Amino acid sequence: MEGDKTSTESVTCTILCIDHTDMCYRVCADCERTISTPISLCSFCHSSNSKRLFRILMSVATHTQVLTVICFDRVSTLLFGCSADHFFNFAKLHPFSEITVNEILEGEMFTMTLSKPINANAQHIRVTSAVPLSSKFRPAIQVLRESYAS
Repeated sequence: MEGDKTSTESVTCTILCIDHTDMCYRVCADCERTISTPISLCSFCHSSNSKRLFRILMSVATHTQVLTVICFDRVSTLLFGCSADHFFNFAKLHPFSEITVNEILEGEMFTMTLSKPINANAQHIRVTSAVPLSSKFRPAIQVLRESYAS
C-alpha cells in the first residue's frame, strides 16, 4: 500500500498474530467519544455511562508482504462474534482467553479491505472490512465457549 495512489485496497491475507495485551478501550456509551477512565464523566456530553470497543493490533500476511494493521470495533466484532464488553467479561472468568484468541485466529484467511490512516498521527493501516474465506470459519467466542466448557 505504500506506493498506491488509492486510499483503500482489498487483499487476501492470513492472520499471523494478534496483540492480546491491549484489545479494547473505553468510550462514552452515549456519544462514543473516548474516555480516560471508566468512572469519569464524558467531557463532551457529560454522561457517566461507558462501554468498551475493540481496538486490535494484528500482523497479517498478504502474498507479497507482512503488515501490521489495526481492527476497530466493527471488524473485530465479526472476528470475535461478540461485543468488547462481552469478551472482556468472558476473559475475566477465563484468564487465558486473550492468548487463546490468538491461537484460534492464527492462520485464518480473509479478504480484507485495508485503508490508509486518515489521521496524520495514526501509525497503522486500518482494516475496514474482513470477509472469511473459509466456510468453516467460526467467531472466536464460539470456539472459546466450547474449549472452556470441556
